[in-house]
Amino acid sequence: MAEKETRQALLRQIPAIDAVVLLARNDPFLQNISKVILVRCARRVVENLRADILSDARTISADHLDDTHILEKVRAAVKTLLNPYLVPLVNATGIVVHTNLGRSILCADAVEHMVAVASRYSNLEYDLAAGKRGSRYACVEETICELCGSQAAMVVNNNAGAVLLGLETLAKDRAVIISRGELVEIGGSFRIPDVMAKSGAILKEVGTTNRTHLKDYEEAIEKGTGLLLKVHKSNYAIEGFTADVSLQMLVDLGKKYKLPVMEDLGSGTLIDFSKYGMMKEPTVSDSVSTGADVVTFSGDKLLGGPQAGILVGKKDPIEKIKKNPLTRALRVDKLTFAALESTLALYRDEKIAIDSIPTLRMLTLPVEVIEEKAHSLARMLDDLREPKLSCRFLRLSSKAGGGALPELTVPTVCLGIKVKGISPNSLEKFMRQNTPPIIGRLERDLFVMDLRTVLEDELSIITTAFTRLLNKA
Repeated sequence: MAEKETRQALLRQIPAIDAVVLLARNDPFLQNISKVILVRCARRVVENLRADILSDARTISADHLDDTHILEKVRAAVKTLLNPYLVPLVNATGIVVHTNLGRSILCADAVEHMVAVASRYSNLEYDLAAGKRGSRYACVEETICELCGSQAAMVVNNNAGAVLLGLETLAKDRAVIISRGELVEIGGSFRIPDVMAKSGAILKEVGTTNRTHLKDYEEAIEKGTGLLLKVHKSNYAIEGFTADVSLQMLVDLGKKYKLPVMEDLGSGTLIDFSKYGMMKEPTVSDSVSTGADVVTFSGDKLLGGPQAGILVGKKDPIEKIKKNPLTRALRVDKLTFAALESTLALYRDEKIAIDSIPTLRMLTLPVEVIEEKAHSLARMLDDLREPKLSCRFLRLSSKAGGGALPELTVPTVCLGIKVKGISPNSLEKFMRQNTPPIIGRLERDLFVMDLRTVLEDELSIITTAFTRLLNKA
């Protein structure tokens, strides 16, 4: 009963929103802040206080409800609201294409080109040679075709959009045959069956989860069939008693029955990673060379560019897709084209691409280089001469991430940190709330940082963060 009475007493002491706004108006720090923002922040402060009291009144005292504390909370809320939500951070997770952390880092050429195009007018849809309106795909189509060996290409906002557009154009109101084992779910709970339903195509699944044969496709073909679809299992793997049908076999079947064939490659890569000691992943040019009518893949995963969905293949189906009214709803802007154009240009020389595109560089980075980076960071932390802090070198594994190369584990070197008197959870939270944030992981009762995804100039950022932490401890 006493706790309930305490809670009710504290709730009655929470000031009204108008009173909080009036209080804020007299604060020098908040005098130039608009009333709309002050009301929004005051409401947030009041709602948070009420929630805290209701969840556990013992953590709140009357002191937390005086003018000084209220003003402090309003200032913090205003500061949070006025600062940009998106901030750069240090990815120490070892996941190279980390969806939650923005996927691929753009190369320097792409960033420079984006800034140049963003700061002035550009010839996005203007043919400078002809002096009239041109195609917005002109800046990348020729390069994509050159790199992939395709007849035509186009770009939309992401790969899910590319698949949707391809299905809607080639198979609306018609059956699309796909193996049950390829009905994947991609990031954000988007599923191939759902995308297909929105496209107006009719799903016709064949085979079983682990085994599908060519005869399953052939027996399912009927008068209303519009397309044979293959989806590359880029975000999971089925092992053991399995069987599937290759893209080449599907293309040959499509020719026999005069049906188009489309492949969703998911991540998509222009580089044969097996040359760098990793598992073989089908390249876009591998798929195009089978004779598939349309192949779709992402721009911001293994390609290492901006978010985009790229469609390549034969001229006729790609031209039909370009003319689909949905294309306008899914098209990309000048900044995406600028970043993609610069990224693709680097692929003309594979060595330059590996050295210049951060995603490729991180994936192929030799473990010896990562180990030296780990030792460099350890030395910088040792220079702090803080006995509370201890480092351990850990040989663990990095991952490609981003729904790419699900079976790939790349050897790496991590630094495990322990600070006496500070729990690993508290250490992780402090680093996450640092400016800039440092995102690592908890493992073996340590705060672990994988140096594969940490850039050289970020070592000093990490060291500064630990300096701040130790000064507060």
